[in-house]
Amino acid sequence: MAIPHAVDLSDFSPSGDLAHAETLPARWYTDPAMLELEKEKLFYKTWQPVGRLDHVVRPGDFFTCEVVGQPLVVTRGTDHQLRAFYNVCMHRAGNVAAGQGNRKSLQCKYHGWTYDLSGQLMHAPEFDGVENWKKEAVCLKPIQVQAWGPWVWVNLDPAARPMSEIYAPIHQEIVSKGFNIDRMSFIERRDYIIDCNWKVYVDNYLEGYHLPIAHPGLFREVDYDQYQVETFRYYSKQHAPIREVREGEHRDRRYVRTSAESEALYYWIFPNVMLNVYLDNTSINIILPLDHDRTLTIFEWYFEQPGTGEGWESMQEIIKFSDEIQQEDIEICLNVQKGLKSKAYDRGRFSVLRENGVHHFQSLLHEFLTR
Repeated sequence: MAIPHAVDLSDFSPSGDLAHAETLPARWYTDPAMLELEKEKLFYKTWQPVGRLDHVVRPGDFFTCEVVGQPLVVTRGTDHQLRAFYNVCMHRAGNVAAGQGNRKSLQCKYHGWTYDLSGQLMHAPEFDGVENWKKEAVCLKPIQVQAWGPWVWVNLDPAARPMSEIYAPIHQEIVSKGFNIDRMSFIERRDYIIDCNWKVYVDNYLEGYHLPIAHPGLFREVDYDQYQVETFRYYSKQHAPIREVREGEHRDRRYVRTSAESEALYYWIFPNVMLNVYLDNTSINIILPLDHDRTLTIFEWYFEQPGTGEGWESMQEIIKFSDEIQQEDIEICLNVQKGLKSKAYDRGRFSVLRENGVHHFQSLLHEFLTR
């Protein structure tokens, strides 16, 4: 992959002291050249969720996907091995798969070159007479792939550490606190396109500072005074106890505290993935740049199977509540993106009490982009 032309990053050097740190310059959110650098040094170097594990359960199952413009295909081989490749034929760059399904081979729709599910070229029609070329030496270009939770993750960097090695503590903590994430099933997906830079959305997610003003419904659910953000090497965790239901307010509440240990967990995985873990459901939120000022946010909700009409209605109410929060965040992000283009603003400061998660993200961003 070609490295983009040099982008001047000298206007920002993050301070390790939150009390003295400044936020990213506005230009980092508005300059189109930043996105090309971020693709190469962030999105193509980090683990990205590209689909659900239940799409590739049987031998022969496959699905196609992308990581910020890079076309990929994930397969389950006849040997039951999970694999991922660039969805690019080695002949003239046609795609070897489309959509999802089950088949014994992958075939380019341009000239019919056919590969087995391990990526090896099986058949190249009418290619006799080509010198210094051997069919046995041709294979789809592989990439790292791993199942983690109910999702399939890929990393375009062949030298990247395993997903399970870096993020194992997240799964261990979720399970240890009694959340049944491994028994939850996919229920619904919604896509939101927002006219803002992807980092604006991530910044917004990484702090609870805005809850009292921007999210009155969610503010009623959690104990804001005990809201905390903990940062780790490549992820952070926000958590707060679910507030006890006061007498007479149960009809206004979505999450009911069942024990002293009940809390909401919000994990952020660098640079663009969020897991929101509640008492009976989990949602994943994937943030993908469509352009320097347009972002796709993918929401997927997972629940334990309700089994009853009342349980199904409860799930729909939770999804509706989550969508309300998303709409509130969208309004914030739209206004922030406009403000970042203003002549009045370049950079700001952090709340030491509430914005350490944002500072952590912006410091990691600088680290990766200046490597």
